[in-house]
Amino acid sequence: MSKKWYNYIVSVDEPSAESSPGQPLSKAGNKPAGGKTASSSVAEIASSVALEPKFTRPVADPASFEDIYKAAEIPAAPQGYSILKVSQMLESEHIRNLPSDVKKSSVLVALDAAGVDIKDVVQDAVRRDRALDTFERVQQRAADELEARKTKENADIQAQIDKYVTEQRAKIQSNNEEVSREKERFTGWRLKKQQEEKKIAEAVGYFVSENPITTGAVGAPVTPSKT
Repeated sequence: MSKKWYNYIVSVDEPSAESSPGQPLSKAGNKPAGGKTASSSVAEIASSVALEPKFTRPVADPASFEDIYKAAEIPAAPQGYSILKVSQMLESEHIRNLPSDVKKSSVLVALDAAGVDIKDVVQDAVRRDRALDTFERVQQRAADELEARKTKENADIQAQIDKYVTEQRAKIQSNNEEVSREKERFTGWRLKKQQEEKKIAEAVGYFVSENPITTGAVGAPVTPSKT
């Protein structure tokens, strides 16, 4: 799993005895006087937060991160200084264009003045990140299950369609074969009928001046006139 942003940000090691209360914490990777690295301190903070937050109620609106945080029951940040508030502070028009070190120092000074430990802010960040990751997995699982159900449903529908098409094609084929047989039978009968008429016409021809016997194919019957 790739490292999250809080593995690279600020060190949250306790300031050494030589450090002043308002001094900004060291950058990640630098070893403070205590000999503990920033990354190890961040790892300790992350390990103190549950890997899988429990969602105690359904998320009303999946598009609302606030609803996700509420469902995961993320505790209120000390003095209201959550990572979201710190993010707003960093984007404040007063410091947003300042160098990174100055922005960091400004926020740390504000937190110190409010009596807030940066560790609590990082913990809040980890909780929110893990809540989002957990809810993402929940949604992914739901989407996969929906896809599986609908794929099977579509396969069943397609099977029904294929069966219906096969049955209807068989009926069409049967109808066409029946018509072909009838036409063949009728054609054979017509030939015999014409031979019979010819025989009759030859016999009648000896006794009449105009032969009344028809020997050709008969056209469609004429509808009698109502008049």
